[in-house]
Amino acid sequence: MKRTPGLRRQIIQSLAVMALGIIVIAVFGSYAFYAIAVAYMPDSISETWIPSRVEMIWIGCTIIAALSMAVFVAIRLSRRLITPLNSVAHSLREVAQGKLDARASLDEQTMGETAQLVRDFNTMAERLQHMTRERAFWSAAIAHELRTPVTILRGRLQGLAEGVFTPSEDIFEGLLRQVEGLSRLIEDLRVLSLNENGHLDIQRVSVRLADELNPVLQAFTTPLTEKGFQLHSDLDASLLVECDPVRIRQALMGLLENALQHATPGNLRVSLRQANGLCQLTVEDDGPGIDSALAEAIFEAFRRGDPSRSRQSGGSGLGLAVVKAIAEAHGGDVICQPAGQGSAFVMAWPIGAQALER
Repeated sequence: MKRTPGLRRQIIQSLAVMALGIIVIAVFGSYAFYAIAVAYMPDSISETWIPSRVEMIWIGCTIIAALSMAVFVAIRLSRRLITPLNSVAHSLREVAQGKLDARASLDEQTMGETAQLVRDFNTMAERLQHMTRERAFWSAAIAHELRTPVTILRGRLQGLAEGVFTPSEDIFEGLLRQVEGLSRLIEDLRVLSLNENGHLDIQRVSVRLADELNPVLQAFTTPLTEKGFQLHSDLDASLLVECDPVRIRQALMGLLENALQHATPGNLRVSLRQANGLCQLTVEDDGPGIDSALAEAIFEAFRRGDPSRSRQSGGSGLGLAVVKAIAEAHGGDVICQPAGQGSAFVMAWPIGAQALER
C-alpha cells in the first residue's frame, strides 16, 4: 500500500500552496491588470487614493478568487481529516454498545496519521472481537471438560447414597481417578492463567536435570509398555541446567501423556542435550505425524490436531498448552517438527550463565 505523507506535512503543503496561489493572484494578477489597463483603458486608472470603478471590480474579483481558493483548501483538508475521525467516533460508539464487528472506513484520501489511527482502531476492534470469541470458547470448553467427571462423580455418589451400588474398592478407586483428573484439569488451567497474566512463578535452581527426569520416565514405563510403546531415553547425566525442576518434570509428563494418548504404539525416544547454549528436551514418536498446518495450533489450549481421535483417546486438550507455558516462562519455546513417520516435540530454553557442563 502506498504510504501517504504525514498529516503535518500535508497541512503545511496545502497552506503553502494556498498562500502562494493568493500571492500569485494578488501580485502577478495586479501587474497584468494594470498593464492591460494602461495599454487599453488608461482613463480607468484612478490618480487618487480612492480606487476607480474598474479597480474596485478587480479588487472584488481578487478577493473572491482568494476566498474561493481558501475555502477549497479548507474543505479538502476537513474532508480528509474529519471524515475518518467521524468514522472512528461512530465505530467507537458501536463497540461501546457491544457491536464488536464495527470497523472504521478507510479510503485512499485519508492522511497519514488519521489513516494510521483508523488502522489501529480496526486492529484493536479485531483483537477485542477475537478475545471475546476466545473467552466464549474457553468457557464452553471448560464446561465441556468438567461435565463428564462431575456427572460420573455425582452418579456414583448418588448410587452409593441410595444403596444402588455396594461400596467396594473398585468404586472408590474409580471415584479417586475422577477426582485426580479434575485436580489435573484445575492445575493446568491455573498454570495457563498465571502464564497469561505473567505471574507464573519459576523457581530457578542449578540441577542435574537428568536426575530429575529419570523418575518421571520410570513412572511412565509401565503404562507406556502396556500401550505397546518401547521407551528409549538418552539423557545427558552430566548436564547442569538452571531451571525449575518441578515445572520441567510437569512439562515432560505433559509430553509423555500426549504421546500415550495420541501417538502410534512403537518406539518413543526421550533425549536431553545441550545445543547452542540451549537445553533441549525432545520427545519423539513413530507416528502418525502431525500436519504442518496444525503444528503450531496444537499448542493452544483446547486445540487438538485430530478432534475425532482426541475424543476417543481422551485428554483435556490442555497438556501441550501447559508445556508451552512452562517453556515460555523459562524464556524458551516448544515446537513440533516432523521426525521420520512421526513427530518430535522439542522444548528448548536458555541453559543459564552458570549451567555449564562439568
